[in-house]
Amino acid sequence: MTPGESTRPDVPAHEVPAWSSPLEACRLNLRGVTLRTAAKVATVVGTILTIVNQGSVIAGGDAAITWARVAVNYAVPFIVSSIGYLAPFRRRVPRTR
Repeated sequence: MTPGESTRPDVPAHEVPAWSSPLEACRLNLRGVTLRTAAKVATVVGTILTIVNQGSVIAGGDAAITWARVAVNYAVPFIVSSIGYLAPFRRRVPRTR
């Protein structure tokens, strides 16, 4: 595969979000490269996790501290999905000795 070539059919070659360091991957996330895909996954998975793990607490009305847990229920799938989205675009930089 040549540089700039996309391994994913849904991403045109000129829009390949190539990265080689975790900092570059974070910058791509902050620019919103993964937003559309990761937001869909986080919405579905976060809702399911919230219903399963905090549903009874929320329904009971004792949800004051639970909202922090709910936020994590959405944040974790968003982060994991973002990493999964960017993983095939990583450029391996040879180490120099």
